[in-house]
Amino acid sequence: MSRLDTISPDTINIEQKWQKRWQDAGCFNASMQSDKPKYYVLEMFPYPSGRIHMGHVRNYTLGDVVARVKRAQGFNVLHPMGWDAFGLPAENAAIERGVHPAIWTHENIKGMREQLKSMGFSYDWSREFATCDASYYRFEQQMFLDFMKHDLAYKKEGWVNWDPVENTVLANEQVVDGCGWRSGAPVERRLLSQWFLKITAFSEELLNGLERLDRWPERVRTMQHNWIGRSEGATVEFTISDLKSADTIAVFTTRPDTLYGASFIALAANHPIILNLAKSDADLQAFTEECNRMGTSEATIEAAEKKGVDTGLTAHHPFDPSIELPVYAANFVLMDYGTGAIFGSAGHDQRDLDFARKYNLPIRPVVLPDGRTAEEFITEVVKTGVAYTGDGTLFNSQFLDGMRTHQALPAAIDKLEELSKGTRQTTWRLRDWGISRQRFWGCPIPVIHCPSCGIQPVPTEQLPITLPDDVDVDAPGNPIANHPTWKHTTCPNCNEAATRETDTFDTFFESSWYFLRFADPDPEIAFSKAAVKYWLPVDQYIGGVEHAVLHLLYSRFFTRALSVCGYLDLDEPFDGLMTQGMVCHQTFKSNDGQWLFPTEVEKQTTGDWTALSTGEAAAAGRIEKMSKSKRNVIDPKLIISKFGADTARLFMMSDSPPERDMEWTNAGVEGASRFINKALRQSIQTITHPMSAIGTAMPKELDEAAKNTITASHQAIARITDDIDRFRFNRCVAALYTLSNSITDLKDNSESQNWARRFAVETLAKLMAPIAPHTAEEIWESLGHDKMVAQLDWPQADKKWLVKDIISIGVQVNGKLRGSIDIAPNTEKADIEKLALALPTVQKILDGNAPKKVIIVPNRIVNVVV
Repeated sequence: MSRLDTISPDTINIEQKWQKRWQDAGCFNASMQSDKPKYYVLEMFPYPSGRIHMGHVRNYTLGDVVARVKRAQGFNVLHPMGWDAFGLPAENAAIERGVHPAIWTHENIKGMREQLKSMGFSYDWSREFATCDASYYRFEQQMFLDFMKHDLAYKKEGWVNWDPVENTVLANEQVVDGCGWRSGAPVERRLLSQWFLKITAFSEELLNGLERLDRWPERVRTMQHNWIGRSEGATVEFTISDLKSADTIAVFTTRPDTLYGASFIALAANHPIILNLAKSDADLQAFTEECNRMGTSEATIEAAEKKGVDTGLTAHHPFDPSIELPVYAANFVLMDYGTGAIFGSAGHDQRDLDFARKYNLPIRPVVLPDGRTAEEFITEVVKTGVAYTGDGTLFNSQFLDGMRTHQALPAAIDKLEELSKGTRQTTWRLRDWGISRQRFWGCPIPVIHCPSCGIQPVPTEQLPITLPDDVDVDAPGNPIANHPTWKHTTCPNCNEAATRETDTFDTFFESSWYFLRFADPDPEIAFSKAAVKYWLPVDQYIGGVEHAVLHLLYSRFFTRALSVCGYLDLDEPFDGLMTQGMVCHQTFKSNDGQWLFPTEVEKQTTGDWTALSTGEAAAAGRIEKMSKSKRNVIDPKLIISKFGADTARLFMMSDSPPERDMEWTNAGVEGASRFINKALRQSIQTITHPMSAIGTAMPKELDEAAKNTITASHQAIARITDDIDRFRFNRCVAALYTLSNSITDLKDNSESQNWARRFAVETLAKLMAPIAPHTAEEIWESLGHDKMVAQLDWPQADKKWLVKDIISIGVQVNGKLRGSIDIAPNTEKADIEKLALALPTVQKILDGNAPKKVIIVPNRIVNVVV
């Protein structure tokens, strides 16, 4: 990494100059007072952790490119920034540092704001807010009260994941391998009184709405579709023959056609029947406690060994009462999913088959694959332990025998209804959103608990309910629950002594409506209907795929719930979505196995790595997502101070398509820096290579070199315009490199080449502006212009200069495809080689070295041998 310390172009002053000019000119301030069409581009706002990282740089550069291009194309652009500022990290930091979370949070916001501004992002900073400020969360407290009025918020007991170290409820996604994602403590399952939002009231709408989101990645829509999980089936009643306290077990199933294959009933460890039996059964009690230590995460439960305890009960088969099925308590059945009970059809569900084999239960296949005999198929399932889940013909199923699967499903349900043993039913995997968190650093839930009147909403005139400034964050438990005075109040109904709710909102609550607040940061209202109608939906939303389910689903629910409450008239908040990949870097370890930062190692000429502090050999490991724990991170501040923001921005756009992971490399950064400096030189070399004066008409006579450069300029305009619309930013960077090379080809100082030189450099500046805006402005100013590039229209390609018979050929490095170049047929080999070697992906591999050989198959492919 030593070369990072030797290259330091003087770009900081240039970048600060243009950032101030943009700000002074109000270039990026959004207003509804415009006759232009609106365009709302938004990146998922950050948590103020203290400093930006390379993931932030990539995400926000992507959004900034879109915002700058749309603004130049004549749109009225809204591009805001704020802070998702509540949450456990601040509370944990407060405990470690002995400061109030608000102090830590706002100090971090100040630092990160300056870092983001140093990147030159085109944000409308006048709309900035932090969700931890009462001026923001006062409105969501009112929203919650309105949800209560419209029966969209309620309190009930529910099973939750409990982190015994952080003393808070965790979402399923915050449970990793059965442990809390931050504390690492084994998660417990607890029954707590929790506040919920009734997201299930919109299950059908949320599912159907996905069909309209054709500008979302297909994998994200699929993930949401599966999370909502619509299932058609039946609720089946199994009669218990030997339990007086309950005579039936209700089971929902999507496969009633396999009922004759049932070999057992399995109940959740917290099913009422199990809890009742456990009072007098030590084995069941111990099993229940063991299950409660697993948490409620489906991933954890699926990965765990399937265990059960025989209750001694049996249940009659709904079709044939002579068939009795043993009833088990099982650790893979959850009380909060379905009815908390399943029937095990071991021949046709792998989990059920594994359980049946473990406890020597019958295995009764009832769906026969085509082309098989019943005898050989049964033998195969029992012998191999592999369940058959496909379609087929029913057998061993009495009245269903001979039917195909699609025929047997409705026939089985008809029979259940005829016998009064079941009913048709549609169920959903989606569960209501538990929003209670037992922590301090969150928005207080605005309700009061009165011994006489019960739950009472806080009167609107008393909002916001703010957090106390004098909390003891060191004591175990919830700091506001332990506060000596904060929770004590009077009932607004009877005026008697009462207590405040001490749970706070899940932080997803704040991020589920922040995009609406950006539309109208009026201090007196959450937002106006007029502003939301004008700006929403968000035209382009950008963020990590890790938020594909919860954040996006909750936001889609929130807009619908707020519409029900009269706040707006909107269902889908995000029209377009792009999910960017991770930023990765090689990992390094010292001889004693300690992780090393990339700045702590140096690559030798032999290709080996050395630890700078000791001079000893260092081991280079895998290329992985940048992670503080593995120290394979690069501080953006280092890159900006050494190379400038435009270099970082350019490299982030050049490496790979945005939806893919990208690898951070020295060679790539240095290549981006060389291009920035080359573009600057091309704009000021007016002595050796003059340019025509501003406004000079194109000469009537143009030599071949001038024609080629003008053609390359228009081709670059066309390609980059199209590629930006398709988010192919790496191709945009390649087109900039190609255009710059064409400028270099102008060797003479003739009238035609001087004109072509100015036109091409001006075009380069305009096309660079979204990706490397500071450099573009500096070039534009050096060419004698007063108006800033940020105030210019996007260039338009002249079709008469576009070569129609351009072909695209692949560029390989050692036989592996690394990109493509566009050329005219029969282009000279020397020109093809120059274009191929200029590709950023090829430059990164060459790492400054010359190739051993370049093999060109005319009009077909280029292979670079290194």
